[in-house]
Amino acid sequence: MLIEIGDDVYVWCGQGRLDAPNAGIVVEDDGLTVIDSLLVASQARDLLAALDRFGRPVRRLVLTSSHVPFVGGSTTFKLAAVYGSPTTSANLDLPPNIAGYQHLFPDHAREFDDLTARNVSHVVQQPAWLTQKVVAAPLPGLQDDNLVVQVPHANVVFAGATCSFEARPLGFEADFGAWLESLDQVAQWGALIVPGVGPIGDADDVASFAAYLAECLDAGTDGRAIAEGPWHAWAHAEFDAVNAERASMLKHGDTGPPRAALALFGMA
Repeated sequence: MLIEIGDDVYVWCGQGRLDAPNAGIVVEDDGLTVIDSLLVASQARDLLAALDRFGRPVRRLVLTSSHVPFVGGSTTFKLAAVYGSPTTSANLDLPPNIAGYQHLFPDHAREFDDLTARNVSHVVQQPAWLTQKVVAAPLPGLQDDNLVVQVPHANVVFAGATCSFEARPLGFEADFGAWLESLDQVAQWGALIVPGVGPIGDADDVASFAAYLAECLDAGTDGRAIAEGPWHAWAHAEFDAVNAERASMLKHGDTGPPRAALALFGMA
């Protein structure tokens, strides 16, 4: 569903799960800027059909992460320039983990059979105006560097992969300490915060998400040790074990993949 949240600013709202993420749209003089391309091509085609109402081409596709919920539909936007962080650019040059995605998202397994993602054409290494309306800034979060998109005239931030509201993130390669510092900045960059997954929120939602990440840092390797909080009503309880294990591993200097994550991807 496409909803307007500001002057020439829209959100394609998913269903609050990692397999049904959000995307952003900014209407520009020369066309459209789309933020994230959803999980699979069928979702992206639905989005593209909804954009017909504007009668303008998609000129830019900004990818906030290389994780598949944010890039899986990118080939649908065939002629758009593709913006991403150095990490996203490097990862999209590698073959996709199709078997792992099929295991994690079984309802979309057939669509992953021929999955490809577009390569990044424009690498964003520092905060920059991409257009007269859109600023992109790399911040550590779900990965070493994710892009966060600001739309200053509308006081909107598309946090993308850097935030999940009412849904746990899948932080199998996250640095939780650096992620928390990034959230302090995200909360100050706009009144409306659009997460990659979950409902549109504000600084209070960023604070709740940050509290969850802090609890992951305090927990042991077992996700059941995460303290009680509002996150126990959030989607994706299965990600607790991954996040707690990853946070614990980093404390001991281990940057490898958590065993809980390998299990989710059918690799253990």
